[in-house]
Amino acid sequence: MSWGTELWDQFDNLEKHTQGGIDILEKYIKFVKERTEIEISYAKQLRNLSKKYQPKRNSKEEEEYKYTSCKAFISTLNEMNDYAGQHEVISENMTSQITVELTRYVQELKQERKSHFHDGRKAQQHIETCWKQLESSKRRFERDCKEADRAQQYFEKMDADINVTKADVEKARQQAQLRHQMAEDSKADYSATLQKFNHEQHEHYYTHIPNIFQKIQEMEERRIVRIGESMKTYAEVDRQVIPIIGKCLDGIAKAAESIDQKNDSQLVIEAYKSGFEPPGDIEFEDYTQPMKRTISETSLSNSRGDSKTELKFSSKSKGKLWPFIKKNKLSLKLGAGPEDFSNLPPEQRRKKLQQKVDELNKEIQKEMDQRDAITKMKDVYVKNPQMGDPGSLDHKLIEVGQNIEKLRLEVQKFEAWLTEVEGRLPVRGEQARRQSGMYEAQTTPSVNNCAQDRESPDGSYTEEQSQENELKMMATEFDDEFDDEEPLPTIGTCKALYTFEGQNEGTISIAEGEILYVIEEDKGDGWTRIRRNEDEEGYVPTSYVEVYLDKNAKGAMTYI
Repeated sequence: MSWGTELWDQFDNLEKHTQGGIDILEKYIKFVKERTEIEISYAKQLRNLSKKYQPKRNSKEEEEYKYTSCKAFISTLNEMNDYAGQHEVISENMTSQITVELTRYVQELKQERKSHFHDGRKAQQHIETCWKQLESSKRRFERDCKEADRAQQYFEKMDADINVTKADVEKARQQAQLRHQMAEDSKADYSATLQKFNHEQHEHYYTHIPNIFQKIQEMEERRIVRIGESMKTYAEVDRQVIPIIGKCLDGIAKAAESIDQKNDSQLVIEAYKSGFEPPGDIEFEDYTQPMKRTISETSLSNSRGDSKTELKFSSKSKGKLWPFIKKNKLSLKLGAGPEDFSNLPPEQRRKKLQQKVDELNKEIQKEMDQRDAITKMKDVYVKNPQMGDPGSLDHKLIEVGQNIEKLRLEVQKFEAWLTEVEGRLPVRGEQARRQSGMYEAQTTPSVNNCAQDRESPDGSYTEEQSQENELKMMATEFDDEFDDEEPLPTIGTCKALYTFEGQNEGTISIAEGEILYVIEEDKGDGWTRIRRNEDEEGYVPTSYVEVYLDKNAKGAMTYI
């Protein structure tokens, strides 16, 4: 099966066919190139997606990623980043192993094809030239034969005419002989030219053209093999990254399996546990005996030595912190929290103090490592004075020693606060457990006296007098600024359901049935900020008022 023998007369069609093969190859190169661009774009989008959902450093969002579900999400983002990298590998390998190689091969193929068809055209031109020579020789032979016939007829005519002189007859005879000889010569030339043409034609169709067409056939078959190999490479490039992509997907599945809902629930407890005891039952107030009416805890009377039973606020206030005074609230918002974290609930305060102690111990260890390194360097200088002056390190040792001493004092201070907090934390009985879809109430031991002294009437946490004084001192520097601030706009009204004696700083007294203005909603601490007039405003327990927010106010709702 050879193009030279089977397609000896299809030169033009072979030229079109081979050009079409090159076009297909160039189209495949373009296809692979666009695939690599898609892979690069896809990888870039995956990386941007992974980066977009990574938690920001030193933000509140980062703190949420301590839970196993969030850690699994981070692992998924990291695995997707590696997944994107494999698509970049696909693009790079396809570019280097297919696009670049095929582009170079196409250039070589075009040059080879051009050379083969140039030889074919050259052979065609040669055989066409031989054919023209044969035609010319044939026409000359034909012409000479006709001329010889005419000369012979003229001679015969002259010879038969009795009126023609003998000289004219002889002249006609010589002319006829000459023309006959010329015809013979043309015949011999035509015969030789014909033999030469037949030989050239045989060589053309049985040697030259078959050789040229065979080379073109081999070239075309190499092109077909090459595009097939490129397609295999195309599949192999994808197949090579499948194991790594599989590992990425396995990593995502493993991260999902590592999610522990119980552990996350425990972390929520550790993050938000206040350490307070739930409030006890509210005692009955007998209004039929006004003279013997007990002083309700809602009066916020601070007579801690009073033996009268105190009432607890409603369940909405359970576990809430006793609100700070107005100025202290503002100062804390500005980041001016107390050093001993006394503004936090006991359990959270304990965690913060423990964290601070751990950080200080790490700093102490770092300073001690630095001191050891300087000491070793000094010993080297003592043994080898040419390396340096040992005395030049003395001031550094003194500085490091002072830093260690300062840090130790800080540790002692925070450890003292930590011991104080741990001594005042209430010891709870066995925790309530959920059984058969219900919570069994467990009895709790009484809270120690020191914790009770620091407990507000609703069971939330208040500071001792010294800590209140400290907060007041902290707020002093902000007094002028906040005293001059413009009054907050009213966002609704409220009606006092009960009488409240606001004796603590920052609170305001109200009478049952009184209508007042609301200027700040309950922020979750159980207190609502109200105003009676331009000079009188403060906080009251949310459970003591019925709030009517304006419809235009954000998150308008009624508290009862």
